[in-house]
Amino acid sequence: MQWHRLFGLLLTDFFTGSPFIVKVEPDLSWQQQRLDVVIVRKGRGRFKETLPDGLDDLGTHNLITFKSHQDALDGWAMCELIGHYVSYRKLISSSVDELLPASQFQLYAVCARFPHNLAQQVPWQQSRPGVYHCRWRTELIRVVVPRQLPEADNNAPLHLFAADPELVRFGRSHYRQRAASTSTLLSQLFEKYEREGVAMPYTMEDFLEDYVVTHLEKVSPERLRNALRGLSPEKLREALQGLSPEQLEQTLSPEQIEYLRQHGAAPAPGKSRNAGRADRKRRRS
Repeated sequence: MQWHRLFGLLLTDFFTGSPFIVKVEPDLSWQQQRLDVVIVRKGRGRFKETLPDGLDDLGTHNLITFKSHQDALDGWAMCELIGHYVSYRKLISSSVDELLPASQFQLYAVCARFPHNLAQQVPWQQSRPGVYHCRWRTELIRVVVPRQLPEADNNAPLHLFAADPELVRFGRSHYRQRAASTSTLLSQLFEKYEREGVAMPYTMEDFLEDYVVTHLEKVSPERLRNALRGLSPEKLREALQGLSPEQLEQTLSPEQIEYLRQHGAAPAPGKSRNAGRADRKRRRS
């Protein structure tokens, strides 16, 4: 999976239930000229949460080019973004003679690392930490650098793509995903970092524990077994130690509870929360 696709899919999850829809890799021509991400306002209303810095005043059509930590945001990338903007504007307008107003379009470049060379070549102005305005010929492009954004909850989805271990950890712990399936997407993101040699303090074991704790009531017995695979009994107990027998019975199916009990991760039927804790202490000893 490509970086920009991961980026677009994460934004798809982030804007779930909002007045915006996200299109990943929309086809802009017969020659498969693909723009990384487009965020389109689909109706009236306000996004219920605080948007990430730099993306907090979205227009009707928001075209985004994304560059991972392996790619540079350079002049050619800017030319491509302008070209995609021209093609996209023609595509969604009624005709080339009646183009939608330019005011409905906003151009963004999100890049994991700061584009030092580009900043020295074109008119460049910082509006706030991690957010810049770049004048490329006649167009104003907003550049957002996740690695420079403040550690705040609203910036968590962009921090996931900062390629900075601590910021990625912050992003994972503060990003509130909308769909359970996004856990698979995040798993792919962490695996991709690992394959590319980016040392992450947030391990796959940490991810699995978070997944189990936050999605117990939505996980089938088979998926639960897969999610818990590889975790030691002690880690299973730690992940579930905050749940009482009553809570387990309310949120899990009988098959799920039995599986956890077989692995020593859930208290036996009828035991109190304190009794469950006592059992865990005896097992550790």
